[in-house]
Amino acid sequence: MLRSDAPARLAPLTRLTLALLAGAAQAASLAWPLGSEAGALLLMGLRPGQPVWWLQLLSLATLAGLLKDCRSWRAGAVTGWLFGLAWMIGSVGWTFVALHTYGGLPVLLSLLAVLALTGLMALFYAGAAGLFVALAPARGWLAATVFAALWLMAEMARGTWLTGFGWGASGYAHVDGPLAPYAPWFGVYGLCAIAAWLAMALARLWRERSWRQRLGGLLAPLLVLALPLALAPVMPAWSTSSGRLSVTLLQGNIPQDEKFEASSGVPMALQWYGEQLNSSQTDLVVAPETALALLPQQLPPDYWDALQRRFDGAGQAALVGVPLGDSRQGYTNSVIGLQPGQAQVWHYDKQHLVPFGEFIPAFFKWFTAMLNIPLGDFNRGGARQPPFAWQGQRLATNICYENLFGEELAAQFADPALVPTLFVNVSNLAWFGSGLAIDQHLQIARMRALEFERAFLLATNTGATAIVDHRGRVQSALERDTRAVLVGEVEGRNGVTPYAWWVARLGLWPAWLLALALLFWSARSRSRRD
Repeated sequence: MLRSDAPARLAPLTRLTLALLAGAAQAASLAWPLGSEAGALLLMGLRPGQPVWWLQLLSLATLAGLLKDCRSWRAGAVTGWLFGLAWMIGSVGWTFVALHTYGGLPVLLSLLAVLALTGLMALFYAGAAGLFVALAPARGWLAATVFAALWLMAEMARGTWLTGFGWGASGYAHVDGPLAPYAPWFGVYGLCAIAAWLAMALARLWRERSWRQRLGGLLAPLLVLALPLALAPVMPAWSTSSGRLSVTLLQGNIPQDEKFEASSGVPMALQWYGEQLNSSQTDLVVAPETALALLPQQLPPDYWDALQRRFDGAGQAALVGVPLGDSRQGYTNSVIGLQPGQAQVWHYDKQHLVPFGEFIPAFFKWFTAMLNIPLGDFNRGGARQPPFAWQGQRLATNICYENLFGEELAAQFADPALVPTLFVNVSNLAWFGSGLAIDQHLQIARMRALEFERAFLLATNTGATAIVDHRGRVQSALERDTRAVLVGEVEGRNGVTPYAWWVARLGLWPAWLLALALLFWSARSRSRRD
């Protein structure tokens, strides 16, 4: 029987509608989707393409409050699934562009494919929400702790299971917020857990009847938010400068529907990138993923040899995206590195491949056969490939969405000989249009910069081509959807952050074990009360 002072429960339809709206707000918090020049909105941090940390907390707190209102774990699971569905559609709905606009899949099938993907990813949050309601923790701060543990597990499961696709994780909304200083300690998943704890703590305060209880309960959340600022003067610097490089980043803006066409996009790319590689004057020049969309042996006569001669005696180096391999050994999505005096060409082979785009999962050839996309059945590159060493720097290269997997980038910090001083990402996001995917990809790189205290260079076909410093700040960037060259300077760093140290040695297991321990503690606390 409900207490007389218990808050009135929402009607099921109202609760589910609010869950959808809160999920949409969660997606918007990762990269604000609307353009606005209004001063009030700008003051609130609502800038196009930028993360909005307070909106992420507010939207997740709304879900937390709705879960406290659920009578059964089934109601909680449905509420969490709808929240996750709206969130995932708003975060990765741009996959429709790749499937329909460039893949040629009919509209209805493209929509069904996007709904299937987002619906499956939303199941992780349905599980977390249903378990939270089933555990029914209500005493003290136990509810916030259990919710944070379950949310952490849902985020990590989505980001790692079945090759993982953690795009749009809630922690990315905090790359600019007061929680950002926690990133070098706990990484993006740690921020997901802290944000979930704060969200449930705020929802719990909202349900308090007394203003005195609400104000008293604010102390712990305010401490979590203010602690990094208070400790900033005494916190050690985890990295030191390893020198600077002048860099040139190339953005060819080759139309995606022409990129692999022998009569248009391919010669256009060969000419423009060839001219820029030959005329660059900086220490390093970087061209994006598959900038040269042909195998080296397929290039025009003397093109490859001339490129190698250009950097063999120029005192400069280049990183260029190009496929490698042959029909006998297989193919790789790669980056080649050219520099003076090298015995053989350095290359990095992409190791975390995109399902359907770079490898075909079992039983899905029927689906890829319907697409008009030059799919590559690529070989997977090896783990811990050596960085590209140039002018005292060690450049760790990753391709496309590989910068999403911080735990995999951290593996390079286990071996002192491989510890990178800089990260370089080469991408082609033209598959997804000029929308939020570009902004989200930039925020992902900024989070990696915070986690490792390493600068990030991004060279892309259509954007975002940018220089991000080791504090996650965008130093300079090109306007998207333009053919342009970005010339700047970047600082390398030595040293290892706490996050890089423990993830390099233990992976994400400490986070999994901590979450499970918190759930076990919750179950024991509940059994003692009963």
